[in-house]
Amino acid sequence: MEINLLELWERMGTPVRGVVVVLTLQALACVTVVIDRLIVLLSSAAKARGFAAKVGPALESGKYEQAISIANDVKGSHLASYLGLGLRTFVKRLRAGDDKQRAAELTRRALERKGDAISRELNRGMNVLASTGSTAPFVGLLGTVLGIINAFKLIAASGSGGIGTIGAAIGEALVVTGYGLVVAIPSVLIFNWLSGRIANYESGLLNA
Repeated sequence: MEINLLELWERMGTPVRGVVVVLTLQALACVTVVIDRLIVLLSSAAKARGFAAKVGPALESGKYEQAISIANDVKGSHLASYLGLGLRTFVKRLRAGDDKQRAAELTRRALERKGDAISRELNRGMNVLASTGSTAPFVGLLGTVLGIINAFKLIAASGSGGIGTIGAAIGEALVVTGYGLVVAIPSVLIFNWLSGRIANYESGLLNA
């Protein structure tokens, strides 16, 4: 069966068109979030590999100041900012007269706070995907309800309830529910996939 989207749009009532616009905006917001998060993850991961290659020898030889300098020079890498904060805190506490055990404990606390901040940054916008996945089917269902109400209005206006009178209107209404599912299903799948990628990335930071 061929579906002419432009013809469907022209036949839709204003409320149903509003529902379609809302679903379209949700879909565009999801696409924007996915592209943004992928760019952040891929860019930071690439910079992390380069940073790890540079900072590894300095850490192995105990040259913390050199490692801190390398971390400060790398911009846009979560690993560099995370490890750099830990090194700066550790060295600062040693210089303040703390023993290594206390310096390490204070560094661990600082890294926990930094880890929470990085996690919030990495998950920015993910609520858009989650919300779209959970609400888009219901938004589409709302469009269907509004479309069926419009079909009953056509019955009242024509004075008959033949399928020829309301068939097209009901078909248009059901298309909106389908559109809602088309928006929701990929949103849920991509949300789960991206959440896994982010969780693995955060685990990598903690291991580092």
